[in-house]
Amino acid sequence: MAANSSSTGSKPSNSAGGKPSGISAEQVVATFQRMRQEQRNMASKSADLEMDINEHSLVIDTLREVDPSRKCFRLVGGVLVERTVKEVLPALETNKEQITKLNDSINTRMQAKGRELTEYRERYNIRLMGEGEGEAQGPSAGSSRDSEGGGSKGGAGVLVS
Repeated sequence: MAANSSSTGSKPSNSAGGKPSGISAEQVVATFQRMRQEQRNMASKSADLEMDINEHSLVIDTLREVDPSRKCFRLVGGVLVERTVKEVLPALETNKEQITKLNDSINTRMQAKGRELTEYRERYNIRLMGEGEGEAQGPSAGSSRDSEGGGSKGGAGVLVS
């Protein structure tokens, strides 16, 4: 297991090539794909919340123009409840603020996940399928930067579709 290792192994992510010796290419790809999926899920959730915010804004703008004593209906936990505009409007505004805060939080986490993905790609020299234009200069630059000694094509990086 430690045949190629000259260090103690206490710094697996900071080695010269950046690739810990115990992780296979398949594990690197699986982790990368999982991280990308997490980021996609966050983007999807953010888009859903953005639509909810727009719907809340539309309803709030509409309700501001009507009589506060007018009867309106609100869906609460799957139950349709009869209220007045005066009762519903503050609750809608509070919900909109909470959704906006949640969306901001998700966007912040999504940006952090993007930075984490970028660092992971750089650490393991991961190239995506659409990045083939720089492929001619990529392996030569990658081999001088990674210098893993073996000169094998597998050490140049991981290609992810």
